[in-house]
Amino acid sequence: MRKRLVALMLVPLALAQVGPVQAQSSAPAQRSSSGNQATSELFYMIQQLQQEVRRLQGQVEEQQHMITRLQEQGRDRYIDLDQRILDLSEKMASQPEPAPASPSASGSGDVQAVETREYRQPDAEERKAYNEIQDLIRNQKDYDQAITRLYEFIDKYPEGDLTVNAYYWLGEVYLVKPQLEQAKQAFTIVATRFPDHRKAPDAVYKLGVTLDRLGETDEARRRMQSVVDDYPDSGAAELAKKFLSSANG
Repeated sequence: MRKRLVALMLVPLALAQVGPVQAQSSAPAQRSSSGNQATSELFYMIQQLQQEVRRLQGQVEEQQHMITRLQEQGRDRYIDLDQRILDLSEKMASQPEPAPASPSASGSGDVQAVETREYRQPDAEERKAYNEIQDLIRNQKDYDQAITRLYEFIDKYPEGDLTVNAYYWLGEVYLVKPQLEQAKQAFTIVATRFPDHRKAPDAVYKLGVTLDRLGETDEARRRMQSVVDDYPDSGAAELAKKFLSSANG
């Protein structure tokens, strides 16, 4: 009987000791679970950062590729324009010198004016393409796209009335960018190849402006004087006079 009482007294004591042991064993498990969750969150954040870095690297590479492509296009266009001027110079050099004009029938010694050529007039499609380019330049200010479209226009519609305008606006856009050597060549094409066109006075004047910005002051003044002498009734002649007065004053 005494042994039973002792055994009954020992059972609650043993159970009381088991409780703290179980509590102590569950604490490391909770800490381990919290640590695993923090590690998972940190790993997820690292993955997100790596994805963002890859995305930014892709954007940088794409922009570098675009810059390289634009540089190559600019170089190709410069070479193309330079070749056009070279071909024009060779063509003009191969032409015989014109015979001097005879005096008029009235007996005056004035030289007769050079006959103005007839330029091919644009159809509806050509005019629409030209107007779209004008919108790119005047309203959207998208000069790179305008340059591309101007070259395409010149290639598709050669030797027309609006083709001369396209060369002139090519010079204007290059002057704005500013890419002065390309502007100089575009204005030179209009001035030398199409001297009888309505855009010629403006082209020669802008050629003078471009030369002045390039530091070729003597040649700039010579071009300005040629505007005054060759196109005295044009608006460009008035601007050229102002330029010359400012340069001399």
